Amino acid sequence: MKTSLALAAALALFAGSVHADGLSANVSLTSKYKYRGQDQSDPEKDMVPAIQGGFDYANGGFYLGNWNSSVGFAHGTEMDVYGGYKGEAGGLGYDVGVLTYYYPGTGATPLNTTEVYGGISYGLFSAKYSHTVSSKYFGIEDGQGTGYLDLAANWEFATGTTLNAHVGFTRFSGGAKDIGAVDYTDYKLGVTKDLGNGFSVSAAYVGADKDGDWGKVNKDRAILTLTKAM
Repeated sequence: MKTSLALAAALALFAGSVHADGLSANVSLTSKYKYRGQDQSDPEKDMVPAIQGGFDYANGGFYLGNWNSSVGFAHGTEMDVYGGYKGEAGGLGYDVGVLTYYYPGTGATPLNTTEVYGGISYGLFSAKYSHTVSSKYFGIEDGQGTGYLDLAANWEFATGTTLNAHVGFTRFSGGAKDIGAVDYTDYKLGVTKDLGNGFSVSAAYVGADKDGDWGKVNKDRAILTLTKAM
């Protein structure tokens, strides 16, 4: 699912443990919405605030969720729906599921994308692979088969303060490459601070390479996010 930076920090160890059964929610305000290193709003501006949030329901390892964000095109919304199963075996966390991205209100239905994913985690480290099963990858034709590998490390170096590091690799299907899609790598380095009572704040440096091919959407940004978990 697409997450704000604070939520990404919280979810980076997605397979490390099974959350308590029941319903939870979150809401965030972020200074710039990036996903897989790419701007989801006006690339000419370093700051375009977005409101984000969602709900999750867990029951014995199974989970269902919804996450939403304002987006910077056509005054619309991104709506993600996902479900799967997570657990732990021998100290190794695992998570498998399916995720669909919708864009209601944007008139951009070609952007709708579905992926299946699987991940593992151990200690500070996690790895997750997502594989596109829809015919398009966020509007890119012949995107079926595109893969994304997410590697992350989260280190609580002081009580309530966590260093967040991430690198991701987008590798397009052959068909998408034939029409000009270019593989790229994205990255993030940041810090998340737990403020108590469900509040957290994060600051991160986020971007991607190949800006010569992708333009300013891959530009490095400094992003601030405030999150409330409930």
